[in-house]
Amino acid sequence: MNLQNLPVVTKQGTRNDHSIMVYALSTCGFCKRALAFLDANNFSYRYLYVDLIPVDVKNAIKQELKERFKENVAFPFAVIDDKKYLIGFIEADWRSTLQV
Repeated sequence: MNLQNLPVVTKQGTRNDHSIMVYALSTCGFCKRALAFLDANNFSYRYLYVDLIPVDVKNAIKQELKERFKENVAFPFAVIDDKKYLIGFIEADWRSTLQV
């Protein structure tokens, strides 16, 4: 997925044991909680607010995620180490997947 020229934000933390990319909505409470969880646990990660990019680009990203992971896309959608994923924010699932 080519994310060049998109407003991807990089957050630096002390934990770099996972590559984390979060697709989120700027108005989504679950998305805000997911990003706050990553911050609170000092993870480095990247995120993109897909509601702030052109709709055709957003739809292309959603389609690619759906095809790649065989899941319907809901937000937040986190891709971990380019192979695992988390949909929505259920703290116990995020803790387990990220070994917190």
